[in-house]
Amino acid sequence: MFRYSCRLLSNVCQHQLQLTKGFQEAAIMSQDIGHNKNKVYKVVLTGGPCGGKTTGQARLSTFFESLGWKVYRAPETALVLMSGGVKFTNLSKLEAYKFQENLIRTMKQIEDTYFELANTCPQNCLVICDRGIMDASAYLPTEDWEQMKADNNWNEIQLRDNRYNQVIHMVSAARGAEMFYTVAGHQTRHESINQAIELDQITAGAWVGHPYYDVIDNTTGFEGKVMRMISAVCNRLGIDTGDRLSTNSKKRKFLVTGVLDWTIFPPHQKFMVTHDYLVTPSRKMQARIRKRGQNGQWTYTHTIRRPEINEESVELRMAINSRDYEILLAQRDYRHYSIYKKRTCFLWNNHYFHLDEYEDPCPPGCKGLILLETYTTLEGDDLKVPDFLQIEQEVTGNSKYSMFNLSIKEEMDRTKSDASIDSRDV
Repeated sequence: MFRYSCRLLSNVCQHQLQLTKGFQEAAIMSQDIGHNKNKVYKVVLTGGPCGGKTTGQARLSTFFESLGWKVYRAPETALVLMSGGVKFTNLSKLEAYKFQENLIRTMKQIEDTYFELANTCPQNCLVICDRGIMDASAYLPTEDWEQMKADNNWNEIQLRDNRYNQVIHMVSAARGAEMFYTVAGHQTRHESINQAIELDQITAGAWVGHPYYDVIDNTTGFEGKVMRMISAVCNRLGIDTGDRLSTNSKKRKFLVTGVLDWTIFPPHQKFMVTHDYLVTPSRKMQARIRKRGQNGQWTYTHTIRRPEINEESVELRMAINSRDYEILLAQRDYRHYSIYKKRTCFLWNNHYFHLDEYEDPCPPGCKGLILLETYTTLEGDDLKVPDFLQIEQEVTGNSKYSMFNLSIKEEMDRTKSDASIDSRDV
């Protein structure tokens, strides 16, 4: 809007033109250009305990992969090192200092590996850093951090402001969503709510000064929080997502009988997707794993939907590796079929769509099934559906077409399922 206004008034004042040029250059500087003229965008996801960082990373990855971007995920270095037997509270002051120093050196090397891969990638590339260097500095006394920078010739402007294109702080559930705060299932987390609040505050403070710093708080439900995070990245990159990421957008689903004309199909990305549901200790909990890929390259996701709290169902999603996927696959719930889909992702009329074609082998109810999905705030006929698809009817809210119910084998009592509502798949 600002650049548009400047174009309209370009004959009014040369100074206004120079100001516009400055804003345009700043926008370009907010992302990097790779060796192949591809966009390279490096974002840090940080925050206190139980802030949604892990689920957010998985959802952000899926969203950008659907847009045709390559996504790399630099793992949390502290978690890697501490899972090897290090207990920070047992370290002496000198040991703690050396540990943090080596942690930062290791983090820099790991990140640089992914940054270099991104720079040589033929596609636009998003690098998600699970925490960044300034997170490590937050656990040091100020005098130790100053000494460490001097010893290693580190420059805080380079480490904080120039190294990453954007920083997103996911506020801990301990601050504003206390009923959802839990450290259950986390190997290295054990903080009380008060400790979590303190950690959230010091990690947030460590990044103050970064030119593109977004704080995602708990003023909405968890789903809205994740959507606001993804939207913050898209906004910085100038990616128009329409209303797909609006916090009040809802999934709309349509039954498709065929594609009328592939020749006018818009630019798209095709993926093969496999879903399997896992055994859970409670019928009110749902767990599944997903394998999604193209050209022989795969990403793997583990999703757990917790029982509702205050009428909100929280879904936790984590990116996993192929080995973990195979281990979890052994816990498959044989009361459900595996689901195989060919997914086509595309943008049309300022909306982002998934076209899912169910593939063999498939449950009886999925034979020849094609479903179109999008997220939007538009109601009824205000949403224009693609005219190159043969749409039979809208099936939004029809539990018959939920993936959970479609996967159920006939001998399982469908009436006992209370987990049939599809989740967002971004």
